[in-house]
Amino acid sequence: MEEKHGLSRRDFIKIAGAGVGAVATGLGPTIFVRKAQAADKTLKILVWSHFVPRFDKEWFDGFAKKWGEAHGVQVTVDHISLAEIGSRTAAEIAGGQGHDLIEWISPPAQFEPSVVDMTDVNKEAEKRFGKQHPLCTKSSFNPNTKKYYSFCHGWTIDPGCYRKSLWEKVGKPEGPEKWEDLVTFGGKIKKEQAVQLGVGLSQELDSNMAARALLWSYDSSIQDAEENVIINNERTIEAVELMAKLFTESMTPEVFAWTAVSNNQALIAGKASYILNSISAYRSAQKEVPEIAKDVYFVPALKGPKGTRWSSEHVIYNYIIPNYSKNVETAKKFLLSLVENYDQAMYASELYNSPAFFDAPIPSGNRGYAAVKGAKVLRDLHNTWFDNDPFVIEGEAKGKLMVLKDAEKWSTNVGHPGPANPAIGEVFATFILPNLMANAARGMKASLAVEQAELLIKPIFAKWRNKGLVGGKV
Repeated sequence: MEEKHGLSRRDFIKIAGAGVGAVATGLGPTIFVRKAQAADKTLKILVWSHFVPRFDKEWFDGFAKKWGEAHGVQVTVDHISLAEIGSRTAAEIAGGQGHDLIEWISPPAQFEPSVVDMTDVNKEAEKRFGKQHPLCTKSSFNPNTKKYYSFCHGWTIDPGCYRKSLWEKVGKPEGPEKWEDLVTFGGKIKKEQAVQLGVGLSQELDSNMAARALLWSYDSSIQDAEENVIINNERTIEAVELMAKLFTESMTPEVFAWTAVSNNQALIAGKASYILNSISAYRSAQKEVPEIAKDVYFVPALKGPKGTRWSSEHVIYNYIIPNYSKNVETAKKFLLSLVENYDQAMYASELYNSPAFFDAPIPSGNRGYAAVKGAKVLRDLHNTWFDNDPFVIEGEAKGKLMVLKDAEKWSTNVGHPGPANPAIGEVFATFILPNLMANAARGMKASLAVEQAELLIKPIFAKWRNKGLVGGKV
């Protein structure tokens, strides 16, 4: 299979990322069959196991079941760990069979040659639900081929989560405002209170996001808006030097072995003063260690030297339909129904999910949550729930999530300032940026670490540019 389905075997191995060898969550397939009657259509869906467990157990699986019953479809839902998504997708596409819908939580642009063009369903969604949020479009549309390689239904905000009591003791009760604060005040907390920061330097999702947020806030990036590689510059070197200093002053070597749940676990265990994460860590703390949850507060993206602040969306929900699927139209109908019911997705995820289509109307009837006065579209719910968190626990301060209301201003896509093209997808999947940061933190000169990263990134861009899937010249 040297060029099967548009990608070489070597390409498949690369873009599978760190998913190879990952362990499944143990949640097997859930199959919904209409009574004793054989279904006239089928739909196989592969999704990651949501960080907020009730989303899968109390909503999504039931939603899929009801949708299947209403449309005469036998629906199969498989849940896997997020670390498996890359390898599983590559294996199914290479084999030419598997699921009709596969959900990614980062842009799967590198699979563009092997998936169905979703332009029609994206246009239909905008016709029904209004304009898609720009960061979602940049995470699912290739401007070079004019193809939607995926359908983005939502995204997750990535604020900073900090322990207020720890930061109060060092004179920063409102938490960090800029990256330098993590060194100055985070270092002081580690020295005086023996609690480190939780910013990963490993081959996993959160480390990938943190590295990008740091680069962008230092006015640098992997590529420019025209998709030229620009990573090797003084601003990148400055950002990498900051990360190395941050590790020395404020963290311990365990961040080199970080997994996607490590910062959640550290925060809940009282072992982290600050983490870059979505509100899922906080939600877990509310249930497992309420006293820690009461002490957790949030800050927006941190500022760089010139006041620039950017954060990557923590999760970007993208469904792909592999070319081998025989149920393409059924899959597209399901996706439109998902967006149509996104108010329930937001609530069931305990506000972890933010919508890609903020102007989507809220369906009438019993929606499974208390009616919100005056709410007509998803944006109304989004803002009202962040003002008054429906999941706040007893004895906890109210209004903590209000800082997330303007997250659209400081959140962007992984290809910023350009699109999330196939080269960006491969760089993301092969963890080049976390490795760059880790090399510097271990003692490599920042300029050399950046140079080595550039040597890995440029051939990736050249390869995809030669396929006509990436713009730019360098």
